[in-house]
Order: sequence, then C-alpha cells, then structure tokens
Amino acid sequence: MQKTELIGKIKDYFDLNVYETKVWLALLSKGIASAGEVADLSGVPRSRTYDVLESLEKRGFAIVKIGKPVKYLGVKPKTILEKMKNNVKKDADDRILSLSTIKDTDEFAKLEQLYHGGLDPVKREDISASLKGKSNISNQLREIIQDAHKEVIICTSADELKNKSKLFTQTFNLLKNNNIKLRVALSGNENEVKELSKKFEVKFFNISIEAKFFIIDRKEILFYVTKADAEEDIAIWLNSEFFSQAFASLFDKATGAK
Repeated sequence: MQKTELIGKIKDYFDLNVYETKVWLALLSKGIASAGEVADLSGVPRSRTYDVLESLEKRGFAIVKIGKPVKYLGVKPKTILEKMKNNVKKDADDRILSLSTIKDTDEFAKLEQLYHGGLDPVKREDISASLKGKSNISNQLREIIQDAHKEVIICTSADELKNKSKLFTQTFNLLKNNNIKLRVALSGNENEVKELSKKFEVKFFNISIEAKFFIIDRKEILFYVTKADAEEDIAIWLNSEFFSQAFASLFDKATGAK
C-alpha cells in the first residue's frame, strides 16, 4: 500500500514528514492499532513509532483509544482536510488583521516620512515605470483609478471584459459612485460589444484597433505592451499630461466622441 509515490504526495499534501506519513497511512489501513502493530505495518523503527504517534495525536491526525494496551485510531482524511482549510483561513485572517494595524504604528509613520520628505523625495509627476506581472500591474492600476477626479478612459477587448467581469464591475461601480466620467472602447464583435454594454449598463464604443490602455484625468496613462496571450504581462505607466492628452485625443477620434 505504502508506495513511494503515494507517500511522497500525501506527505506534501498534508505537510507531514516521511515517518508521520507512513504511520498515518498504517493507522488508516488498520483502523485501530497498537504502537507495535503500527511499527510492523509502516516499516517505521519501533523506537521512533511512539514519538511519531504522539506527534500525530497533537496535530489531530490520530486519536488515543481509552484502555489497555494503548491503541491508536487514524482520523479520517476528510476531517483532516477540513481542519487544515479552517486553519489556513484563520491564519490568513490573523495576518490581514495584523497588516491592517501596521499603518497606525510609529514605524509606519516614519516610513511615510522617509518617502515623502527624504533627501530626494519622490515627485509623482516625475515618475514613469515599466511594470511586469499581472499582480504588479493590477495594483498600480487600482491605485491610479482610485485617485481619479474627473475622467477614466478604458480601452480593451470584449474578451478581456468578459474574462474579468467581476473586476470590471467593481471598477465601473467605484467610478459611478464617485461621479467619475467613464468612457470605454472595446475591440471585438460588434453585437457582442452591444450585449456587454447592456449587461454592464455602460456605453461601450466598438473599435477595430486592438489595444489595452487606461487614461486617468488625461494626466496619467497605463498601457500594455504585450498581447493578451503573452506569457507575462508588461505595461508602461507614464505620469505625463502631454502624452496622456495625445492618447486621449486619438481615443476621441477612434470612437467619434467629443
């Protein structure tokens, strides 16, 4: 039963060491077993079996049966899996709570002070950057959209909008609630663009140019330089009013909007 491949996978799935995995598998196959029986079934040295059983009991993988001689029961895998899922969720919640309190500390205030008032403080208008990876691009895009005051221009494809429907819905709602003018152009099938316009309750312009960019208040622009099927997303963010206005003017002409 305890083939090397199975042991290796179970070990990784449940964060066990090799001996713990072998002993747990032995318990599951036997049902109820003494330490000696576990040692014989698992191939784990008898001198180590007691320590391993104690470790599995503490972690919830085994239960001690009342009575003599002392015997052990293996806890069913489904129970273990649910427990691990709950633990991961709790750890994540605790970590999020811990991170949310950092901004109120003196140390974080000093970090902000260094950023805004160092020897060479960063001026946002002086920044242009190359961004790599979906997460990095999304984080930057989220920040500049949240800082919009008047207008956000979005150019992407109908497929992109459908694949990221939830994200775009949140973005559109945020802009509407903040009374930000929203203008969106989509490449793709004309009928599909019309259906998406009804679904999202936003007027979409249909264009034949395949491009993906976001213009904020005609002052900042983030545009992708890789195709949708590229292995890694790459985008350029420019905080340039001149460049952003030029791009916005091209958008106006392409959509026929004023």
